[in-house]
Order: sequence, then structure tokens, then C-alpha cells
Amino acid sequence: MYGLIGKMLCLPGTRDQLAEILASGTRSLPGCRSYIIALDREDPDGLWVTEVWDSEDHHRASLKLPEVQAAIAKGRPMIAGFGERFHTTPIGGL
Repeated sequence: MYGLIGKMLCLPGTRDQLAEILASGTRSLPGCRSYIIALDREDPDGLWVTEVWDSEDHHRASLKLPEVQAAIAKGRPMIAGFGERFHTTPIGGL
């Protein structure tokens, strides 16, 4: 399995809208076991995305899907940058 945890930095006042765009563009992705979008409790402009995939290849392939490309295009103007990013190898859990 492949895991990715990353922080997105949103332009002020756009976090909720960006979270909704990410959620709507990622409802059914082949090979995706979990895609969680979370609000940063200490940073009003921060979003965390935690992903678990069957493989890193599944993750890469998802970035080419039309619905993901549409979500990226729609959300890109709201992204101020990116924070920390961690690659993991999930081994279990719910």
C-alpha cells in the first residue's frame, strides 16, 4: 500500500470552498482505500489530505482522471501553497 499525508495552504477565506471541491472530485477513485480531507484546527487557512492507495501507481493514475483534473483546475486558484508532505506505507487499521 501507499500513503500520502499533505497540508494545503488556502488563500484566506477559501478553505471551506476548496475542501468541498476536493471532496466532490474524489468520490470514487480506482485503487483508493481512503481519502480524508480535514480542517487544520490551528491554521484557519490549512487543509490536511490523508490518502491510502493500493499502490503508488494507483495514486499517479488518479491524477489523470477527468474528475480529478476538473477538481484541480477549479481549486488551483484557491491554493496559496503546500506545507508538509509525508509518504507512508500503511500496514493496517480501519
